[in-house]
Amino acid sequence: MTDAPAPLAAADDVACPVVLSLPGVVPPPDGAGAVAAPAGQAGTTLGAEIEAVLHGLADTRPGPAPAGAAPGNAAGSHAEVTLGVVGGGQLGRMFVHAAQAMGYFTAVLDPDPASPAGRVSHHHVQTGYLDADGLAQMAHLCVAVTTEFENVPAAALATLARSLPVAPAAAAVGIAQDRAAEKAHFDRCGVPCAPYALIETPEQLAAVGAHLLPGILKTARMGYDGKGQARVVDRDALTAAWAQLQHVPCVLEKMLPLAAECSVIVARGADGTVVHFPVQRNLHRDGILAVTEVHEGNIDPAQAQQAVDAAKSIADGLGYVGVLCVEFFLLQDGRLVVNEIAPRPHNSGHYTIDACDSSQFALQVRAMAGLPLAAPRQHSPAVMLNLLGDLWQLPQVEGQVLPAQRTPAWDRVLALPGAHLHLYGKHAAVPGRKMGHLTFTAATAVAAREAALEACAILGIAPF
Repeated sequence: MTDAPAPLAAADDVACPVVLSLPGVVPPPDGAGAVAAPAGQAGTTLGAEIEAVLHGLADTRPGPAPAGAAPGNAAGSHAEVTLGVVGGGQLGRMFVHAAQAMGYFTAVLDPDPASPAGRVSHHHVQTGYLDADGLAQMAHLCVAVTTEFENVPAAALATLARSLPVAPAAAAVGIAQDRAAEKAHFDRCGVPCAPYALIETPEQLAAVGAHLLPGILKTARMGYDGKGQARVVDRDALTAAWAQLQHVPCVLEKMLPLAAECSVIVARGADGTVVHFPVQRNLHRDGILAVTEVHEGNIDPAQAQQAVDAAKSIADGLGYVGVLCVEFFLLQDGRLVVNEIAPRPHNSGHYTIDACDSSQFALQVRAMAGLPLAAPRQHSPAVMLNLLGDLWQLPQVEGQVLPAQRTPAWDRVLALPGAHLHLYGKHAAVPGRKMGHLTFTAATAVAAREAALEACAILGIAPF
């Protein structure tokens, strides 16, 4: 597909980021355990390889990291205080912006030379996530490291943790990567979730009770934004869906009568301090977040407090450090059940950049750097719209030759009161791909919603 025209120049792009393209080693298929050494070398563990590389870099390290990873240069020296992020997508990009605003240097580990975060970071380590040299470079450059998406191999984070603070920890990310482990954690914390069954074998498939149908079959690992899921109405459909998913380990969740969806974003420090943002009311379409509304009265106060308490319990149970999003279902009978967790900032929290005195990304920086976590305050009602690649697509008319893509009418959108446009610097506008978001703030929830609906009409987004 032809690249989308650049709708807005990325004025905040770093002009000349340092790109470190390093020779890689081959990770195992499951992304864990030992890593094959380059040709001609004996096989070693990933951690041992990194220690060897770090030994060779010892004489070139810019200086010892200051205690507490305070912002800016180390006192009395020219040492750069660098925070790292594993993953180079839009969440990493917004983390980089927040860290740089506080005076930190930044490093991004991502194999994509055009990754949104890599393009704006001081350092871009351009290797795979399990590449020993790439991980060693991150350990060499950074005083602390975080992650921007949950499918980063937990083994990579565990390896980095041998050399420097990593938040969230590999164990917490590993639980979020496995739906079965995630639900077991919910059970331990006393937080209700939908009835479910683990399906790893034909015997477990045959043992599924009728009370779990209709249901949603989800891969236990590597699913997000509706991927790796199938709705099943009966046992035959369940059998067919598991076959279509290649018989990988799955979780079958009972389909519940939903009234709404919501999420809570908490930040937890190493000292156990927990702060949170207001509860966000969310609307998904085709498994992808479409709209988030955050204002007084968007959720029943008792349900909102229950969601906050549950999110804090989940974070405490993990011994979590960093920003965590907990997603919930609001049922028609008034019950609240947890859906899943994301061990990172979340799409539903992007409004915090414009509607709160501290964003989710600023709290991510504070948590990983050991800085105080002040409770954030929302100063404006907000509505956030996700901007998918579909907005750039032109309808094709038979017999006519038309450009493949268009530039959305940003001028008309930005003429609306309270509009805050965020585009992520991605080249190719693919349908279903998150290209940016649009937040509307106003003095009242009604005004924010009206402006957001007007933007929907301009851009061709379905109203809500």
